[in-house]
Amino acid sequence: MTEKSKAKLILEDSTEFSGYSFGFRGNVNGEVVFNTGMVGYPETLSDPSYRGQILVCTYPLIGNYGVPPKEKEYGLLKFYESDKIHCRGLVVANYSDEYSHWSAERSLGEWLKEEKIPAITGIDTRALTRKLREKGTMPGKIIIEENKTINFEDPNKLNLVEEVSTNETIEYSAGKKKIILVDCGTKNNIIRAFLGRDITVIRVPYNYDYLNINADGVLISNGPGDPKINEQTIINAQKVMEKNIPVLGICLGSQILALAAGADTYKLKYGHRGLNQPCNEMGTKRSYITSQNHGYAVHSDSLPLDWREWFINDNDGTNEGLLHISKPFFAAQFHPEASPGPDDTEFIFDMFIRAIG
Repeated sequence: MTEKSKAKLILEDSTEFSGYSFGFRGNVNGEVVFNTGMVGYPETLSDPSYRGQILVCTYPLIGNYGVPPKEKEYGLLKFYESDKIHCRGLVVANYSDEYSHWSAERSLGEWLKEEKIPAITGIDTRALTRKLREKGTMPGKIIIEENKTINFEDPNKLNLVEEVSTNETIEYSAGKKKIILVDCGTKNNIIRAFLGRDITVIRVPYNYDYLNINADGVLISNGPGDPKINEQTIINAQKVMEKNIPVLGICLGSQILALAAGADTYKLKYGHRGLNQPCNEMGTKRSYITSQNHGYAVHSDSLPLDWREWFINDNDGTNEGLLHISKPFFAAQFHPEASPGPDDTEFIFDMFIRAIG
């Protein structure tokens, strides 16, 4: 690193961690959360589900393989999950400005500066993560410019989905079968997963009334924040289920589907974020290692009688998926599209395609 500007992370409970700036030189606030993945920071930082958050990487070395080029496939960035960084700030233990990878185009620090995202290195991320696990995620702020003040903010009170959803209808043509993708902050790899299976994807805004579109199924995507804020998305999900059209929910989409069915959701103490979360399929002895990024979950005991739990988290027993007992409605709280992480659960997309005929 060519220069070392002092920086600090301050939590809402007044805890301070001192380090050095390596991204954009500015102050920022957000909800401080941690991710346990060892790799995948380009995909993670570009995941819209991190909107409003300050991301802490528990793996100690970040930046060592740089940032990939902005190549496109299917009209989407090939190595990223959206067109930009969505978290508000980044916290790491050791940032490597010198990177090595055959496909790297630039350093992580250069990318952060270009996108105006503050970042801090030199933090004891083990101590920070332990505090977040014990006390729960909380608002915090990265301070680099001491002469400028910034207040704490809880982004979960905002309509974050509105900030990351598309503003227009976009069609990605691939085959005769069509699905509607309700974009609550979708990752690119969800779209790629269906295009690679010759399924045309019609991407619509999160609050769009899509019942007038001729399609074979509906997918409600991942996204940031409190699912209960998205009232119109929930209403639209109720309408499409009344028509018995196959519906798949992913991450936030799982919570939306549960709320539409009459169940309840709640905020987790510190959430599940990483690419190594074990989930058990109910009624079997099968466990899958999954990629996850969510701070809310479905209350399992609030599910109506015609719904069942599909998966549970093997670490804390929280809900990780749900199924209707007789209709083609199902959802996964984790990310079957991975990116980053294992693709063990991609079979869920194949199940959905069989459901749409």
